[in-house]
Amino acid sequence: MNHFGFNITIKNAPELDPGFIPLFKFNEAFLKNAEKPIAIAIERNDKQIFVMETFIHNDKKYTEANRFYIDRLVKFYLWQTGGFRIFINGCDDIYHYLKDAYSQGGAREFDCEFFGNLYEQKFEVLKCDDIPEPYEIKRLVGGHWGGCRIGFDAGGSDNKVAAVIDGKTVYSKETVWNPKVNENPDYHYNGILAAFRDAAAHMPHVDAIGISSAGLIGNNRILYAQLFQKVPKELFDSKGRETYIRAVKEIGGDIPFEVYNDGDVAALAGAISLKRKNLLGLALGTSFIGGFVDKDGNLSNRISELAFAPVDVSPNAAKDAWTQDIGVGVQYFCQEAVIKLAPAAGITLDEFETPAKKLKAVQDLLSTGHRGAALVFQSIGSYLGHTVPFYYDVYGADTFLLLGRVVSGMGGDIIIKTATDILSEEYPDVSVELMLPDEHTRRLGQSVAAASLPKI
Repeated sequence: MNHFGFNITIKNAPELDPGFIPLFKFNEAFLKNAEKPIAIAIERNDKQIFVMETFIHNDKKYTEANRFYIDRLVKFYLWQTGGFRIFINGCDDIYHYLKDAYSQGGAREFDCEFFGNLYEQKFEVLKCDDIPEPYEIKRLVGGHWGGCRIGFDAGGSDNKVAAVIDGKTVYSKETVWNPKVNENPDYHYNGILAAFRDAAAHMPHVDAIGISSAGLIGNNRILYAQLFQKVPKELFDSKGRETYIRAVKEIGGDIPFEVYNDGDVAALAGAISLKRKNLLGLALGTSFIGGFVDKDGNLSNRISELAFAPVDVSPNAAKDAWTQDIGVGVQYFCQEAVIKLAPAAGITLDEFETPAKKLKAVQDLLSTGHRGAALVFQSIGSYLGHTVPFYYDVYGADTFLLLGRVVSGMGGDIIIKTATDILSEEYPDVSVELMLPDEHTRRLGQSVAAASLPKI
């Protein structure tokens, strides 16, 4: 396979998507003879700086390839780290390309506007003589069980709360709610507060509260969450962003509390149950998100919104309806991937109303021995096998824990086996273990794991 003049060999392409070109394979081919150094830094809140040092080609015939390589690299790290300012050192052409792309009317206009609004900052691309020094805030949170704790997990269709005393769950409750369709942020606040009060009623007092929430979180504030997608911006800015802060204050005044993204808390739950560190959790569900516990047991505060980070560099890759970009993770590692692949497997899903029901229909076919359904999950496993090496380079994790409804049942076993076989054959130097949650991890749950977040 040839892309931008670079030969790329893929031995185990997804059977239902043979045009797939893994980002990792393209990067390997591109960098083989690249000799011109370039440095890029991304700045986000709290003056955190994430630095990437790489190479591009000197020959002008590779101008478009250089731009494409850097475009995908910056796009990936922007959605992996978060940020509102990009620094470029080493190439004027790349600087001008990115400055145009991340502007109104540019190729990355969506990302520019999204991250500018997310951090309430003007999004900028700057040229610099010296790249800023890297600075990342890491926090050792989780695994604290002493005292009377509330753990809360906010999902899109239900929320779960647990009362935990000295590590023992004394009460838990799951409540159906509909935050995504409610315009009034008081609906969200009252639902969260009611759950807190339910749990508090089963303990003599409350010493700490830990919260797992869908969405992007910064300093316990909600930066963005589809839970609030119907809330008008002015109401979200004035009331929605501090929903958890206000609810905790109502329950316990100034008690310790922590709010983390649900991907991070899922990874934490796995790390606690498996007694492992250096673990990347990947949730393949309604969307696709990561969470990382490093080798020292710190939870990363990178956003790891891998649903919108590129994995496929094929010019014919599927387009994401939200960001309008192609080849990003949401089309490869969640229920959207199953729906995308189904027609090629001879499966029609038009009669099913929601993505969740369409996924369930394919899983039901799989349980009957349907070959096309098996190929859907094999193809997702192929995507994963070719993408894990890139995630391994980025995170350095040696354990990958796969979570979410897409990997439940027989489909998860097929995905794991396919990906593991590809890693063994094509990437023998990538030393990782792919795992599904064990029963202990499932029993722990994210609301209980969240209860262990704050240190008293």
